[in-house]
Amino acid sequence: MKYGKIIGIGNTATVYDLKDGKVLKLFNKDYPSEAVVTEFKNAKAINNMNFPKPKVYEMINCENAKGIIYDKIEGESLLDWVLKTGDSRRCALYMAELHKLILHNKINNVRNYKGFLEENIVKGLTDNSAKQKEIMLILDKLENGDALCHGDYHPGNIFISKGQAVVIDFMNVCHGHFLYDVARTVYLIEYTPTPLKMENREQILELKKTLADQYLEQMDVTREMIKDYLLVIGAARLGECPNENR
Repeated sequence: MKYGKIIGIGNTATVYDLKDGKVLKLFNKDYPSEAVVTEFKNAKAINNMNFPKPKVYEMINCENAKGIIYDKIEGESLLDWVLKTGDSRRCALYMAELHKLILHNKINNVRNYKGFLEENIVKGLTDNSAKQKEIMLILDKLENGDALCHGDYHPGNIFISKGQAVVIDFMNVCHGHFLYDVARTVYLIEYTPTPLKMENREQILELKKTLADQYLEQMDVTREMIKDYLLVIGAARLGECPNENR
């Protein structure tokens, strides 16, 4: 298959321009095939839902790697935009307006968020059965639900295209209570590590905390409402991204 220039490179895939209003997200050759299939199925499950996102077309095999063809999104990531402008309040507004549209949808034919968390809690706390039991009890008491949860909603997965926020990356789509997805977003914004040697690190840390607060304000959600979700998400992160804090 012929494809055009590279327009994006991530940790798991490279995005190529197909020149017909579409792109090829070509995953690394060592990336698990089942994960690509999961993303494709998730994207198909939400294809006709009414919120801004790229339409998905097909999954292909190319040069011993799997790829997914999506609509092309013109613009820049919200992460690049907020780092450039420093306008955290407008960033929070972009995020909240789009997230509310996403969470308004109901879905059941994707994974339950509790299954995702439980799997990673077991991985991350294998050597601490008492802590694992404690976290599992908290998880069990969290609300169930059928809201569409993106599962990886943060400024790096949102594009600003023609003044509109558009969401991408559907690997972690699941269903559950809307507060899970709000808490997951806060965790990804505020609590994921910032490199010690990063330029302007203190300003970035302040921006992350401010953005999380402003996002919660726009979502009309308090930290008290998501404290147990954050606790469980943090424990699950040990299994999901074991090298994140090293």
